[in-house]
Amino acid sequence: MCGRSIQNIMIEAMKKTNIKKQASLHTLRHSFATHLLEDGVDLYTIQNLLGHSQLRSTIIYLHIAQVLPKAARSPLDTLYNF
Repeated sequence: MCGRSIQNIMIEAMKKTNIKKQASLHTLRHSFATHLLEDGVDLYTIQNLLGHSQLRSTIIYLHIAQVLPKAARSPLDTLYNF
């Protein structure tokens, strides 16, 4: 299926659901990446899923996503776990 056909399906779905906000397939792509990032998926995985050759293209999503900082643990904390 070509991109234009998918875009037309999306436009029709937006009409049927009475969504007035402007949106495109690129909007869905951004939403997908942002939700992955917010769910804790690492940037390299998102880069691969989006097909970005440069990580800096993927890093754009960092300023959009609401990511909570995670506590870093020292590898020494798990050194003697049995």
